Amino acid sequence: KLNSKKDIKPNQKETMAVSNKIEKQPDILFFLADDMMSIACEPYGSPDVHTPNLAQLAKEGICFDNMNNATAMCGPTRQSLYTGLFPVKNGSYPNHAQVYENIISIAQHFNKLGYRVALLGKQHYAPLENFPFEYLGGRNSDNGEGQDIELKDAEKFMNRDKSKPYLLFVCTNQPHSPWNRGNPDQYKAKKLTVPTFLVDTKETRQALVRYYAEITYADSLVGDCMKFVETYGNKDNTMMIFASEHGSSLPFGKWTCYNMGLKSAFIVRWPKVIKANTRTDILAQYIDVLPTLYEAAGGNPSNLRGDKNNSMPLDGKSFLSTLKGKSKEVRDYVYGVQTTRGIANGSDNYPVRSIQDHHYKLVWNLNYKDEFLCSSSKHGAKLYETWLNESEVSPNDYKHAQLYRNRPEFELYDIASDPYELKNLADEKSLANIKQKMFKDLKAWMDEQGDKGIETELKALTRFKGDTTNWKKGGD
Repeated sequence: KLNSKKDIKPNQKETMAVSNKIEKQPDILFFLADDMMSIACEPYGSPDVHTPNLAQLAKEGICFDNMNNATAMCGPTRQSLYTGLFPVKNGSYPNHAQVYENIISIAQHFNKLGYRVALLGKQHYAPLENFPFEYLGGRNSDNGEGQDIELKDAEKFMNRDKSKPYLLFVCTNQPHSPWNRGNPDQYKAKKLTVPTFLVDTKETRQALVRYYAEITYADSLVGDCMKFVETYGNKDNTMMIFASEHGSSLPFGKWTCYNMGLKSAFIVRWPKVIKANTRTDILAQYIDVLPTLYEAAGGNPSNLRGDKNNSMPLDGKSFLSTLKGKSKEVRDYVYGVQTTRGIANGSDNYPVRSIQDHHYKLVWNLNYKDEFLCSSSKHGAKLYETWLNESEVSPNDYKHAQLYRNRPEFELYDIASDPYELKNLADEKSLANIKQKMFKDLKAWMDEQGDKGIETELKALTRFKGDTTNWKKGGD
């Protein structure tokens, strides 16, 4: 029995305060896709991809037009999402690496708020004890055969104990390659509008047919989850979130710091709070999700710490005010970090860092004299080789394709007018001051993160120690 306020520890105070108003805490269902580029759905302007369920979710909620990952690789993306810490700081900056032993995650934070916390499907986090989700099963990679997640297990979890709110992550493997789910007959290669960051070849169009079919399949899973929320009977106070993860394994997407790698489609529906059919362009990152959800659940995000010693403030900032209709910037920049060391068939030492505001993005290729190499799906590898066939593509397309492998030290893009980053302005004298300031601010952020660039890249292989058996080693 607690005899006085002095007997109550800080985290106990918060838990007790929240428990007194538990009926107001929202249920939260977070649907996370896999390797889905942000523009490949109806709410984000695709003229081709059929995603009726995402369109409905967006009609009932809010779309974020500037949501970004810190890195375009599955493991580091998910572990930054779950910890609220950037990849270098939490330790999981190479692909398939683990966080430092002292790092804690959203599971611990929400358990203290009285939530049931579970995850279905792809994990890609380690060590397992740092992410104590109730694991509902599923696959960590998918060959397109059989069932990768059993959605009925998600529904069972939701209905098992209605005395407590739930936080449930549904993490499908779609539309990660091999792109053999869904019905490709609904798409005609010749009729597709190929995004201009891709080189328009026969192979590109054929790849997009398979990729888009799998996105439509993933959209059907979103629809199933929407029905679960309806049936559960708490739709008005359920926060349902869709996030597309990072870009596809096509060139200039995954494994890069370009927009089509780092940018995410991000849709939130919460009828009790969010005005329907709205959009926001505030700068946000996946690390901001944890403190936002925590505040929405009644916690104080300023009390959050990312480590067991309760000494490491989160990198993320809550954007709850934006969900409530008062759009408010929480950061001046969004940042990117890419580590090739440790990727199957990747460059031995090719660190990339980026910084972006509403107008410009600066990309720093630290070891630019080497070639950029990365593992790639069979689709992406075969496709890229066709881009390098000078007799089949235009001179501009050939030059663009070469950039993927051979880059200058700096790339500066006016993303307001050039969202696909096709024109490098790094040598423009009129932008010299902007480039200089962004580079200074990028290095300041790296210093704060303990990121020493090439030196940090060389230490990447030390992050593979411990138990990472919850995903397929050597995959992507």
